[in-house]
Amino acid sequence: MAPAGTNQTLVGRDTELAELSSTLGVRPPRVSSRQGQGGQVAQPNVVLLSGDAGVGKTRLLTELRDVAFAEGWQVVAGHCLDFGDSALPYLPFSEVMGRLATDLPDVVDTVAGVHPGLGRLQPGRRMLSGDAGEGTVGRTDIFDAVHALLEAAAAKAPLLLVIEDAHWADQSTRDLISFLCSRPFLEPVAIVVSYRAEDLHRRHPLRAQVAEWSRIRGVERLQLPPLDPAAVRELIRELHPDQLSELGVSDIVDRAEGNAFFVEELVGATWASRVPEDLADLLLVRLDRLDEVGRQVVRAISVAGRRVSHGLLVEAAGVSEGDLDRALRAAVDSHVLVTSSDDSYAFRHALLAEAIYDDLLPGERVRLHAAYAEALSDGRARGTAAELARHARAARDFATALGASIRAGDEAMAVGGPQEASRHYEHALEIATDPKLASDVNVTELVVKASDALLAVGQPHRGLTLLERHLSSLPDDTETEAKAHLHLAAAQTAQLFDNDANWEAHADQGYDLIPVEPTRDRARLLAIFARVMVGSRAKERAREAAMEALALSETHSLPKTAADVTVTLVGLDKRVPMEELEVALGDAVRRGLETGAINSELRAHYLLGRAYQDRGRFTEACEAFARGTARAKEAGVPWAPYAFDCRFQHAQIAYVVGMWETALALTDMTGQSPPPMAEDMLVALRLAVLSARGGAHGKELRKLRKHWARDGVLAIISAPVEIEAFGRAAKPQAVVDTHDLVIDTLTPNWPELFQARVRLSAVTIAGLSASVPVMSSDERTTYAATAERLLAVGHRVLDAAAESAVLWGPEGRAWGKRLDAEILRFRWLAGIDTPPVDDLLEVWRETVILFEDFGHAHETAWCRTHLASVLRASGDQAGARELADLARQEAQRLGAKPLLEALKTIGTTPVRAESAASTSLTPRETEILTLVASGRTNGEIAKQLFISVKTVSVHVSNILGKLGASGRTEAAAIGRRRGLISE
Repeated sequence: MAPAGTNQTLVGRDTELAELSSTLGVRPPRVSSRQGQGGQVAQPNVVLLSGDAGVGKTRLLTELRDVAFAEGWQVVAGHCLDFGDSALPYLPFSEVMGRLATDLPDVVDTVAGVHPGLGRLQPGRRMLSGDAGEGTVGRTDIFDAVHALLEAAAAKAPLLLVIEDAHWADQSTRDLISFLCSRPFLEPVAIVVSYRAEDLHRRHPLRAQVAEWSRIRGVERLQLPPLDPAAVRELIRELHPDQLSELGVSDIVDRAEGNAFFVEELVGATWASRVPEDLADLLLVRLDRLDEVGRQVVRAISVAGRRVSHGLLVEAAGVSEGDLDRALRAAVDSHVLVTSSDDSYAFRHALLAEAIYDDLLPGERVRLHAAYAEALSDGRARGTAAELARHARAARDFATALGASIRAGDEAMAVGGPQEASRHYEHALEIATDPKLASDVNVTELVVKASDALLAVGQPHRGLTLLERHLSSLPDDTETEAKAHLHLAAAQTAQLFDNDANWEAHADQGYDLIPVEPTRDRARLLAIFARVMVGSRAKERAREAAMEALALSETHSLPKTAADVTVTLVGLDKRVPMEELEVALGDAVRRGLETGAINSELRAHYLLGRAYQDRGRFTEACEAFARGTARAKEAGVPWAPYAFDCRFQHAQIAYVVGMWETALALTDMTGQSPPPMAEDMLVALRLAVLSARGGAHGKELRKLRKHWARDGVLAIISAPVEIEAFGRAAKPQAVVDTHDLVIDTLTPNWPELFQARVRLSAVTIAGLSASVPVMSSDERTTYAATAERLLAVGHRVLDAAAESAVLWGPEGRAWGKRLDAEILRFRWLAGIDTPPVDDLLEVWRETVILFEDFGHAHETAWCRTHLASVLRASGDQAGARELADLARQEAQRLGAKPLLEALKTIGTTPVRAESAASTSLTPRETEILTLVASGRTNGEIAKQLFISVKTVSVHVSNILGKLGASGRTEAAAIGRRRGLISE
């Protein structure tokens, strides 16, 4: 955990700063701040700035001070302090006078000569050892003296007076502020008075004073609201040097409620679940204004949570109704509680509720929770099963908590709340470990419910752990149907992510335990088995199980099971004509919607989208995925299997076809609470877009590596982005190491020749090609061997796919050809086994065509760029320019800066016409070209030939011009091809 930083940038307050500066005349100056036309005197500009403690008043005023300084203003500030009944009169103005005496001693002395009473405010004379002087000074004299001092100071330069924390101001200070608000100034004086809004209870003396000031001409009020969620997120990024998970960020956003101080404290304690101690102390001070009964009541409310109904509070608070009413009135007046229209009370800040609850003694908590549980269970107060479960569990009434937790989980699942349901079911399972308490509970059914809820929130790894742990602890006399259900659920869950579990063994054991009688249970279990076996090679077993399950579903009137089986049958054969798939899956979607089988409905949306995607019909695929995503959100299961897959595939297509803003929108998790695996996948795809636009995101990409083993698809997405970045940075060893790390991570769980190795090999060879300019001759030989090894592996994958008759779509065919194109390009650039230009041109032309067919906008542009480079080197300047212009147009649309950089010298500048006179190299140029081809820098060449670096640079420029090369690497390749330099 890196330490939290300190916020240096004003976040989320630009609007308030502009309004404050303008109202006060600081920026831009206002005529009304000075003497008006005709000698008329204008009122001062005064702003009463209010806001909760910690909301950012002082931070805003600090920024205002900097603005004022920049505009040529003077700024003086005075602070009121909480001295209670021992307040020192005019304390903030003594501080102001002390500052002015330091900055403008002549002005202070001059004013003090006219207004002797000013001396009474000098800080030194107010100390115990100071000279109090003789006689008394009237208040009017002091008021006039302060006004005169401010005006005299403002004559030097505009003056901004800031009085902070006026809620602690003494009566004399408040009266002096009233005088300054109502008394005109001849010189530009602006005044800001800040105070805490929540401290102004009904009897607070400043409350009436603020109302009075507000009626004075020239006085404005500005309420500083909490930061909006977007600003809180920006503040978190400012404060935390490392990226927090979206779940952690969302938790801080929710708990801080827009209070900047709360945000800083929570960021600094991101490893803790309790309210930070310093923050808790600040929050608990608010209770000091309440009497003992009032504190007892708010403690009781903190046990209920942030909000509690009046009826439930009456039963649990433990005080008479009269005392309760008085305590509640005091808590509301003190801004500890707020009321709502549904006859309930809530804490003004959620963190205050947490702080009060954390401050309770253990015995207090148990007693109060028990009071709530008793009131809810015997019907004296209305509440939910979730409330009863929470209070009973905290009161150690586990028998009540068990039943309430199961009911709460069922209710949550029924209304689309799987996150809450999973917590309730897991709490119930913890209690059910006691056999005495679980005697009336079907624990196996509860385990399956919990696993299903965890799947719905995108946490299959936890669901699988739960299932396998329960399977290992089952007694021998457990019913076979229960065992079958657990094994099949484990098989289905294990298929969803990379793990060591043998899902096929679970499936086989589960199938063998399915009852042979044609019961409802057999229908449901066969449906699960069929769904699992779709992912195996035993398609016929899946089909047989699905057909029987469908027949039994119709016999026993099981519409949800029938909907599930229908989707399975449709998805078993992907080779059927698309028109038939559209009709069948469309019907499956409608059946799922009609029967409430949300999982079946989402699976049908996903399968339809994938069918379109595999056929390159991206528009229809995006529409299908978008419908699935919207339906999942509506049902409250956005992270469930097939729900998240719809969103992710939609984002991936958007990335491929060049709809990068759409991809960024789909991968934006702001305000959401994704599970870790889903968050990593979306982050990886987002970084692919940002990196392609030239962003440096190596740190974020490396953080994803630790999760590659958990989800291989994550590695397949993020590793190529890293490899390409290392290639651009000319780090060939990092290119190879990243590739090898991916293979070493995935092959324990994946087949050795998994299909994505073709793309990984092609991207890695491309990264090596980008690094050729920095390689020595020996390094080129070494990396050439590596490139040939990658080529061989890629072709083994292609051959294996051909032998097994695997259907390769446009994507697979494009990357297969790209692999051959990249190896020829590497040989050409490295000057090792240099291919004929015609072969190079042919393979890259085919690659461009295949990527155009695939529809990958960014990769097509890169392929055109590489082809243009070869055309340019071969002398086809017009062809090179045409392709480069197409690539440049796409790169500009995408905002792909690295691609634009690569295109800078291709097809943009006139190329010198080749002739015998202009293309022949001098002996010195040939010598320098030979050294360039060996990887030497201009400095190294200069030292070796005993000439200046500038002379070398001139020779290199001449060589590039004569050969029509766009760079040193291309010049070396041309030189080798034409025989100008030896191998």
